[in-house]
Amino acid sequence: MSAPFFTDVTEPIAYEGAGSDNPLAFRWYDPDRVVAGRRMHDHLRFSVAYWHSFNWNGFDVFGDGTLDRPWLESGADPMAQARTKMAAAFEFFDKLGVGFFCFHDRDIAPEGASFKQSCAFLHEMADAAAEHMERSGVGLLWGTANLFFHPRYAAGAATNPDPEVFAYAAAQVRACLEVTHRLGGANYVLWGGREGYETLLNTDLQRELDQLGRFLHLVVEHKHRIGFDGAILIEPKPFEPTKHQYDFDVAAVHAFLQRYDLVDEVKLNIEVNHATLAGHDFHHEVAAAVAAGLLGSVDANAGDDRLGWDVDRFPVSVEQMSLGLYEILRGGGLTTGGFNFDAKLRRQSLHRSDLFHAHIGGMDTVAHALLVAAEMLADGVFERGRAQRYRGWDGELGRGILAGDRSLQDLHAYVSSRDTSPQPVSGRQEALENLVARYVHQVR
Repeated sequence: MSAPFFTDVTEPIAYEGAGSDNPLAFRWYDPDRVVAGRRMHDHLRFSVAYWHSFNWNGFDVFGDGTLDRPWLESGADPMAQARTKMAAAFEFFDKLGVGFFCFHDRDIAPEGASFKQSCAFLHEMADAAAEHMERSGVGLLWGTANLFFHPRYAAGAATNPDPEVFAYAAAQVRACLEVTHRLGGANYVLWGGREGYETLLNTDLQRELDQLGRFLHLVVEHKHRIGFDGAILIEPKPFEPTKHQYDFDVAAVHAFLQRYDLVDEVKLNIEVNHATLAGHDFHHEVAAAVAAGLLGSVDANAGDDRLGWDVDRFPVSVEQMSLGLYEILRGGGLTTGGFNFDAKLRRQSLHRSDLFHAHIGGMDTVAHALLVAAEMLADGVFERGRAQRYRGWDGELGRGILAGDRSLQDLHAYVSSRDTSPQPVSGRQEALENLVARYVHQVR
């Protein structure tokens, strides 16, 4: 057993209640508290993202790394470094008390000198992960292959103009999907990465969409071949790193899945910051996924209203999360999915213990939001208002229109014979928003 990395935290993080002033304690996240018939732990299924928390030292395009990450020291043997990093990660998971983690294949194992060596490294580190998981009880929420970092993927993976790159990406996904299956992963995620374009001047858009559809069919076919029971998830994002990405938002992915006959095989991993980049609210994307039967999992983070890129902050807005969780609870809750903190520290949060403060705050924000959403749903005030607003559609006219029993000519005759003049009714938006704010501040 290696020496501890997080010496400032000697005991697992505990729930102490909203009145606590201990910065290393949960004020809202009480895993065993029953909310709407389920334990809070089971509603939320919190997960730590391996990449931001353990595979990033704070570097960005403007500067070198700033974070204290001894497991990422340069010059170390790549596999020895991978084992040290994994030991640090599972120490963190244990002390945080989180139930799951997520990884890219290249997060847990380095790329080798050949594809065969890369696969061997991945399987060796999967063996190590299995030992840590058995000891700690931490599960795998989902795995995914990194199909965007290496220069070979500069023009995309599945949508690359070179079929050799398509084949390499397919082989990489096969290896990662099988490792995810072996580790008991609940889902497998396909993030579009560079599946998009910078300019249409050199892009055959129809061809690339067909390639992407074929790639997803290959993944689904292999899922069934190996008996993987988890969900295959796509993570929408409108742009970045490409100018336009094909998985722009929930609606775009839904249309894509319908077109390529995948709607019964693939669901969605919705990221909060990606939703706002697409010009949507988080709860809009959740509601759209629920309506389409595609809700799978959530990447819990936040953007910045003044920055137009993917900043991946830890969530701090209870109201934003409450509205999203309200739609999740209305839709029946998460099943195989969870709340994965695809979020990173700010580059000036240098200390290792800042990882705890960030995750504790994020978990408390989501837990508080769950309580608010459950209370709003239980009270039924929004549902009653919604039903009242659409009550006309339950009458003879509304039912006839939706059943296809009324033609345009019929409706013309109906309006002409009655000389009707429907009047608008207040949507009461401000009153409803005030009501949400009241729940946020009153729920305990």
